[in-house]
Amino acid sequence: MMLRVLTVVLLAAATLSVSLAAQVSFERLLNPEKEPQNWLSYSRTPDNQRYSPLTQITPANVKNLQLAWVWQARSLEKFEATPLVVDGIMYTVEAPNNIVALDATTGRPFWTFNYTPAPEGRPCCGRVNRGVAILGTTLYMGTIDARLIAVDARNGQQLWNVEVANPKERYSITHNPLVIKDKVIVGTGGGDGPIRGYIAAYDAKTGKEAWRFYTIPGPGEPGNETWAGDSWKVGGVGVWNHGAYDPETNLVFYGTGNPAPDWDGKSRRGDNLYSDSVVALDADTGKLKWYYQFTPHDELDYDATQVPLLADIQWQGKPRKVMLWANRNGVMYVLDRVTGEFLKGKPYVKTNWLDGFDAKGRPNRVKFPTPEGTFVQPHVHGGINWAPAAYSPRTGLYYVASWENSGIMAVEGQFPRGAGTNPRQTAMGQTNLVPFFNNDAETYGVVRGYDPVTLDAKWEFKMTDITWGGVLATASDLVFSGGREGYFMALDGRNGNLLWRASVGGQVNAGAMSYSVNGKQYVAIAAGNALFAYALP
Repeated sequence: MMLRVLTVVLLAAATLSVSLAAQVSFERLLNPEKEPQNWLSYSRTPDNQRYSPLTQITPANVKNLQLAWVWQARSLEKFEATPLVVDGIMYTVEAPNNIVALDATTGRPFWTFNYTPAPEGRPCCGRVNRGVAILGTTLYMGTIDARLIAVDARNGQQLWNVEVANPKERYSITHNPLVIKDKVIVGTGGGDGPIRGYIAAYDAKTGKEAWRFYTIPGPGEPGNETWAGDSWKVGGVGVWNHGAYDPETNLVFYGTGNPAPDWDGKSRRGDNLYSDSVVALDADTGKLKWYYQFTPHDELDYDATQVPLLADIQWQGKPRKVMLWANRNGVMYVLDRVTGEFLKGKPYVKTNWLDGFDAKGRPNRVKFPTPEGTFVQPHVHGGINWAPAAYSPRTGLYYVASWENSGIMAVEGQFPRGAGTNPRQTAMGQTNLVPFFNNDAETYGVVRGYDPVTLDAKWEFKMTDITWGGVLATASDLVFSGGREGYFMALDGRNGNLLWRASVGGQVNAGAMSYSVNGKQYVAIAAGNALFAYALP
């Protein structure tokens, strides 16, 4: 049995206990507007709008932002976690699976929970973790060796540790859990290999499994016929990014990954449900209520594991509860989040694999892998990959950081050949910086603000390099983002003008967040191998 080492470094037990005297109830998670100073979940709200109501930092004074503190991780892995802040205490994950509690005003560590994953825990594309969840005084973390761990937020002591899946079968967990009522929900990664992915809910107190939804339907279930032969048994379809929750319908939403084998679809003829889809599940039972498939029979490894974003907008003159989704396949979507109805789809980067949709929203695909190779846009890394987008109810704009000008040669039954992208670019982002200068034909990163009704871009900010970073919007109409060029920056949320930027010495591979302690607003971002917090003087 692998050795799990727990190291607890206490500053002062009394200090931390007082700070965490108030428990984080599910009611608090559902109503974050009552405590704008905190950031209680991955995107602050269950709808994933990544919108902070704090207004101390404004377009007029953001140029005065200064580094308040920096915390240096010991890990050399990618730092993709978005931290939580609860009443002045910050919780984050040092990759792959160490939880750290920090003073949110100074960056001083209170304690560290160290976890050593089994050697079989080797997920695709880096030993990463995107953060923790909290309920009561308990933190929850998924691990790269496919376990779910509960830790006491007051002192870093492990409470329980359960197996979600077997890492020897290539399962993993790389995203932060989603807390709904008395359950903790996670999905299994590893979908590039021969797994059968699933989403599962666990009792928050005991770790006992409450329900499980397989992302590939079995024999006798609707959708199984979309997998030829027995390909459903090893069809992949992992889940490796954060979900969303709508309390009005009690639905949980998750994006799913690619079918396997990822580049050769001959052995899995059919649409391969529910790969490359968003699935809406009953939060209490895990039963499927609706789905929408973005890329049927994916042979380009596009996945659909973006973070679902829920918003209420005016649609054709009437209020509509929608889901906004800038997909890795280069198309942006508006779906009805209650019924799953396709409302609109439109490319938001250069996209040539489809030329439209039928009446039900099924894409009309026009590009296919060939023996000699077919140029397809976007690249396998997509218009956007995993990084979260944002929405501001003040400006009414949907903010997305993406790649432009990317493409790839789709080769039948083989890994595609790069084209339309610079060969020096790293596969899935690094922590260090690599000098890279684009010409006009090469790939570059861009942040844009979109009208969620027309899906037209209202403004854009172009970077000199690609981006793996997410987006944060604030109630003072600021948009924070960053990219591979090593800058963390603030843009005007109404026109995209650059208002401030700071060099962080490494790639930005995470989404920013904002919080307040004792009346002072901070903006924090993970970059390179460190966590940076900025505030006004």
